[in-house]
Amino acid sequence: MPYASYHHKPIKMFYLNGVIHDDSMIGRLREEYIRLLTTEMKLSGYVRRLDLDPDFTIRYNEIKNFFEFELSIHAVYAGKRKSEWIAGIDGTNLIPILQSKSSESLQDRVLP
Repeated sequence: MPYASYHHKPIKMFYLNGVIHDDSMIGRLREEYIRLLTTEMKLSGYVRRLDLDPDFTIRYNEIKNFFEFELSIHAVYAGKRKSEWIAGIDGTNLIPILQSKSSESLQDRVLP
């Protein structure tokens, strides 16, 4: 499939909700939950739409003394194999996952 056609695919929303007990952890957990949901999406063959920001809402539950959150991320289907090497889709641009130079040179050094 040509790269440009990914932005015409239907968008699927992935979501996660839960509680956070310590307000000092909200920022770190937000990023961790985004990574977790992105990994789950990739295992299903989906890649993030990077031009659509994740939606993270949080509210304090005074009765139970914790924060409730909801996270939603938008993605398009690329296929299970292709999703492994695609970081995301930004508008009409496919963003590949870049391999580090050190891992490439290490692979070149391994003898058959």
